[in-house]
Amino acid sequence: MPATSEPKLISGNANRALSRAIARRMSMHRGMTVDLVDARVERFSDQEVFVEVYENVRGEDMFIIQSTSNPANDNLMELLIIADALKRSSAARITAVIPYFGYARQDRRTKARTPISAKLVANMITQAGIERILTLDLHAAQIQGFFDIPVDNLYAAPIFAMDVAHHFNGRLQDVTIVSPDVGGVARARELAKRVGCALAIVDKRREKPGEVAEMTVIGDVSGKTCVIVDDICDTAGTLCKAAEVLREAGATEVHSYITHGVLSGPAVERITNSVMKSLVITDSIEPSPEVKAAPNIRIVPTAPLFAQAILNTWGGTSVSSLFDQDTLIPIYEWLYHREV
Repeated sequence: MPATSEPKLISGNANRALSRAIARRMSMHRGMTVDLVDARVERFSDQEVFVEVYENVRGEDMFIIQSTSNPANDNLMELLIIADALKRSSAARITAVIPYFGYARQDRRTKARTPISAKLVANMITQAGIERILTLDLHAAQIQGFFDIPVDNLYAAPIFAMDVAHHFNGRLQDVTIVSPDVGGVARARELAKRVGCALAIVDKRREKPGEVAEMTVIGDVSGKTCVIVDDICDTAGTLCKAAEVLREAGATEVHSYITHGVLSGPAVERITNSVMKSLVITDSIEPSPEVKAAPNIRIVPTAPLFAQAILNTWGGTSVSSLFDQDTLIPIYEWLYHREV
């Protein structure tokens, strides 16, 4: 059934630049101005979160745009409290647009007496009155099953495939897609299939969290331009080490494509001083000034993808159509200036 009212967007403080970019893209698609709902999301002096919505949202189809990135707990509470405010204001439906889903790495019990925090967060989101989730590259696909509400997990692979095809045009035969660990092979294989390149794996063994003891390259990367693909880059220790190992194995260049640039602690300094020629991330997490200033870090926008996904959700049409690169070419051709 076609929607009878316009979708309304409301933003937390996690990534307001992305929220505004999504609103601009939706304005272009709709041929009319789409603004963020006027609201304040503030802190009391004791750091409690307070939300006040200044517009009528009764009966409206609401979309909350909020990544649960650093500070994860503050941003998560903003999301939950905004949802509660909208629910108590009689919004017809509340969809949480979570470009980066925090706590996703805690998706299972790795040892005795540890939590499954991703499931706890899923329960909290559902209880807050949110009826649908729209997110990007969940760390583990099974997290969708933690929710008892619909979850649309979008993928950065089609965007990365267009970017790889554009920036390595004419030498794709020399490109090898690399997974930085065995667990990410499916993600790397998907990108390799899209761009028609070979696949290699860096097998890593950890002595303890955050520390890599040994790395081995599985596959021939000699004389190749290697493109490492992963979903999250946090402190960048593993990524920079993998780049070094690939160069030692004979790779001529190493580039990386990471969906979520957490980039905490010494990450930017490590990347700047690494053998990587470039790191490409999305803006699912608002980049810091240091990230923006880094000479070998480039950011690709997700606003066109999320704007179209929101419109498809609102209009009751397919979101999975956005998994297809051919569907995304028309909304990203402005970025690459030609079809890829």
